[in-house]
Amino acid sequence: MTNVRFILFLSLPLYALDQLTKQWVLRSISPYDARSVVPDFFNLVNVTNDGAAFGSFKGNNTFFVIISMIALVVVTVLLVRPRRSDLWRDVSLALLLAGILGNLTDRLLYGHVIDFLLFNLHVRYADPWPAFNVADSCISIAVVLFIIHSFRKEKASVEQSAGRGD
Repeated sequence: MTNVRFILFLSLPLYALDQLTKQWVLRSISPYDARSVVPDFFNLVNVTNDGAAFGSFKGNNTFFVIISMIALVVVTVLLVRPRRSDLWRDVSLALLLAGILGNLTDRLLYGHVIDFLLFNLHVRYADPWPAFNVADSCISIAVVLFIIHSFRKEKASVEQSAGRGD
């Protein structure tokens, strides 16, 4: 399976899951209502966000549509560039693509992102954690994987240099 096929095989189902769960939320949960899944820990909600992570930069949906489109172009360029297969990179790009597409779809269709997963971690500054969605999860995991991957590549490069006696 080529890199692009692998990435689409992972991205498209996650994008579909994001959109299906948001449609379910729109039909099943009234805005700012909550359905308790795990009492005093996890709720399903219907919250809109026209800003960025943690509700920051509210009222800037157009700006975030433009940023999302730029990010989509960058990810697409990274996807089509001929490179050796790299599982960490490919999984990260697949997750990033799914997340960008999921939230961009919301911004274009509704003028905001639909968030519905709400955890109360019972710790300072995360009581509750801001609501998020499947696309946000994909983006967050992609960033963590990119960071881990960059440290692994750096470590491998240092070990390779040390092995050559540089």
